[in-house]
Amino acid sequence: MPVIPVVRAETFYVPAPPDPPDAWALVPAALLVWRWYEARMGRRVTPPADGDVVDDVYFARINQNRWIADCSSCGSAAVVSPADPRFACTECNWGWCLVVFPADVAAVEASLMGLKPGLRNWWNDADPNNPNPPPGDPIPSPPDPQKAV
Repeated sequence: MPVIPVVRAETFYVPAPPDPPDAWALVPAALLVWRWYEARMGRRVTPPADGDVVDDVYFARINQNRWIADCSSCGSAAVVSPADPRFACTECNWGWCLVVFPADVAAVEASLMGLKPGLRNWWNDADPNNPNPPPGDPIPSPPDPQKAV
C-alpha cells in the first residue's frame, strides 16, 4: 500500500495552472490559505495584519487526513501546518490565533498510517471540543474571576 502522508497547508494550498507548483514556495504556511482563497474566489482578500493577534487559542486536529483548525467565531475551518502554527479565518476575518499542535507531530501522524486516509482523525486530548476526551480527571476550567476570594 502506498504511503499517503497527512496533509498540511504547504501541500494543500498550491497554485493552479498555469502558475508553476512552486510559485508560492516563499509564502508562510498560514498565509497560503489566503493566497489560495483569493485565487479561487477571483477577488482580493486581505489577511489580518501581523500585529492583529487575538487571545483565542485553537487546537489543531486531523480530520480525514488533513491538519485543520476550526474558527471559534464562525465555524469555518482551514488546513494548517506545524511549520507556521497560527490561523486567521478567511470567512469572518477573525485575527491571528495561536494553533496548538501536539509535541510530537510525527508520532501522531505515524499512529494513523494504518488507516485509510479518509478515516484518519485525531483530536488533542486537551481540546475542549474533543468529542472523545480521555478518561480520568476532566481538564480543570480556569478560575472564575467573579468568584475571587
